[in-house]
Amino acid sequence: MEDLKRTQSTEDGITTQGHGETEKRRLCHRVTASPHHRVVLHPLGSGVWALDSVRLSVKIDSFKYPDGTIALSDVNLKIKKGEFVGILGSNGSGKTTLLKMMDGLMKDFEGNVHLDGVDVRKLYPKEIYKKVGLVFQNPDDQLFAPTVFEDVAFGPINMGFAEKEIANRVNNALKDVEMEGYAKKSIHNLSFGQKKRICIAGLLAMGHEILLLDEPTAGLDPMGEYKMMNLLTGLNKERGVTIVMATHSVDLVPLFLHRLYMLSKGSIVRGGTPEEVFTAPEDMSNVKLRLPEIAELIYRLKHEDNIPFEKIPLTIGEARREIVKTLKAQGKGGGRI
Repeated sequence: MEDLKRTQSTEDGITTQGHGETEKRRLCHRVTASPHHRVVLHPLGSGVWALDSVRLSVKIDSFKYPDGTIALSDVNLKIKKGEFVGILGSNGSGKTTLLKMMDGLMKDFEGNVHLDGVDVRKLYPKEIYKKVGLVFQNPDDQLFAPTVFEDVAFGPINMGFAEKEIANRVNNALKDVEMEGYAKKSIHNLSFGQKKRICIAGLLAMGHEILLLDEPTAGLDPMGEYKMMNLLTGLNKERGVTIVMATHSVDLVPLFLHRLYMLSKGSIVRGGTPEEVFTAPEDMSNVKLRLPEIAELIYRLKHEDNIPFEKIPLTIGEARREIVKTLKAQGKGGGRI
């Protein structure tokens, strides 16, 4: 647990446009899907074609609340197939609003959001929600059935699958979120963290390829946070699920995420790898955030106590290696720390 290595997906994606029928739209976006797809290929020369790997492309020029308050502006980001991306921002920065636009729930903005190359405002809800699912911060806003099985099965049932296929999908989804054996449990008897897992299972049972999560670790204890992030990492690495996670938990981000977009006052102010985004404490303070605690410590030791660290580590494992390297270098040079 000392250090978890981030991995960057290099797998190319397939650009598709789905068509299907739906009976009902719920908060969990559990709707029907059909096998019609459009594959987009791009020529690279010499007879080589590459699959477009960008699943979501977002360009929000402006969005105002009914009272005229500007909620989002100058937002540009792209989410590639297989990525685990974080939208990092303090409370009120616009994270939830941005996720809803990416999910097609909010459409009255200036700009565009493209899902596999198609503007979401030109797609029917059924065409969006066969691929993308949003998990809200509070699972009680999303769960509605009496039992775990019924809730997870809602989507596959309305997709028209046979009873055996529904059971398989539910069981597989519960296994994916480490909730096997809970199928007959009452939703009301689950813990907060377990409810969040069931929300994710409901989307996985429908075969969603992109998950948007609003503060998935909110309300969880430290071990619950770690388990949730391990779960999401497993879905990303092993199942190839593309994940976009809104959060303000700066200590978790360096351990798990490939890329970050920092959102402040409704605008993207910085983007890149965690190493590129987390720089100096003053920069983070300006957007009402802070460095990860271990990075804050090493930064202070370097700039206030003049200890010659070469880099600012973001995890305990990285910090340990940097400290050992600095101690050895000081020992060889005859210096003292």
